[in-house]
Amino acid sequence: MGDLISSLLFQPPPPTYLHPSRHFWLTNKYGNRVPAFFIERPNAKVTILFSHGNAEDLGMIYDWFNDLARVLRVNIMAYDYSGYGKSFGVSPINRVNSNSNSGGNNSQSNESASPGIQMQTGISLQPCEEFVYADIEAAYAYLLKERKLQPEEIVLYGRSLGSGPSCYLASKTAKEGRSVAGVILQSPLLSAFRVAFNFRFTMVWDKFPNIDYAPYIRCPVFIVHGTQDEVVPFWHGQDLFMSLEQQWRAKPFWVEGAGHNNIEALLRPSGAFVDKLIEYLDLHVAARKMGLGINHAASGGEFGNGTKGRPSAPRPVPECINASINTVASVGSIGDGIRTQPSSNNERIIGKRSTGLGASQDSSSNIV
Repeated sequence: MGDLISSLLFQPPPPTYLHPSRHFWLTNKYGNRVPAFFIERPNAKVTILFSHGNAEDLGMIYDWFNDLARVLRVNIMAYDYSGYGKSFGVSPINRVNSNSNSGGNNSQSNESASPGIQMQTGISLQPCEEFVYADIEAAYAYLLKERKLQPEEIVLYGRSLGSGPSCYLASKTAKEGRSVAGVILQSPLLSAFRVAFNFRFTMVWDKFPNIDYAPYIRCPVFIVHGTQDEVVPFWHGQDLFMSLEQQWRAKPFWVEGAGHNNIEALLRPSGAFVDKLIEYLDLHVAARKMGLGINHAASGGEFGNGTKGRPSAPRPVPECINASINTVASVGSIGDGIRTQPSSNNERIIGKRSTGLGASQDSSSNIV
């Protein structure tokens, strides 16, 4: 049953892939080898650890995040899931040897320290929930051990399916007493089964039960969701918001008229999406690094045109007043020189891009 669910949930595309010099290798606790990239910005105070959707890989997202790292002035790390991109497994014998040589930790191996290494071959992998959790743990361990970062400097960002490992790790670090600095969830799901069925509880075979992890998160959580999401219904974002402890509810961003795969494209002309990310990082993450919490918990949300929404309950969908987005950006183009509203004297501009995340923004893609 679990294998059947995984086969429906995960839809890895053929590898698009990066130039070899842009990625390195992580080894998770199962011995699986997964590629990752790290985009470093000068004097960055925050590092974002990104978990992608179910029909993406690193090659599709690199250009977008290279721009985003510059605009947000953060480092960004992303990784592929086991069974995605050029990831591969090892034989049971080699796995035992690998674990014994590395002491069983999840950090990258010596081989992964050299950029531009040649691709290796190994056992093909089938994605599953357990592998995904192990993959983000390996990525997080890399940031702590190799990059010498503190949890307070790391923000988790999960899009769609990527909300699963992000919520898992956020709750795990909180339970361990060293929570990450923040969490960004874009088009998140309550759980895999709840995408198709309106269950009020978590079934035995359910996957990525974010609704169960959310109450244990102990850092500011920023949720972005389109009101016309045709894959993960809008009420998933609302219910997840309400499941968080009140003090950790950063004001959500409900994007009126947006579907599952076009939030960035719809908001590109106004720069609203990037502005909201900057606002969240500047307000909540910086405050948390100084030992402060969110003083005023959000009770509602803001729509894509700045109108306010105040859901008094997880459902129904709140009404939006004249909140349609009049200008729709063409799919496949991420930036066009449109200026965002800077939060400092330094201007933030996303330059032109015709590749990158836009490749996975087509509304016909069933990205979860």
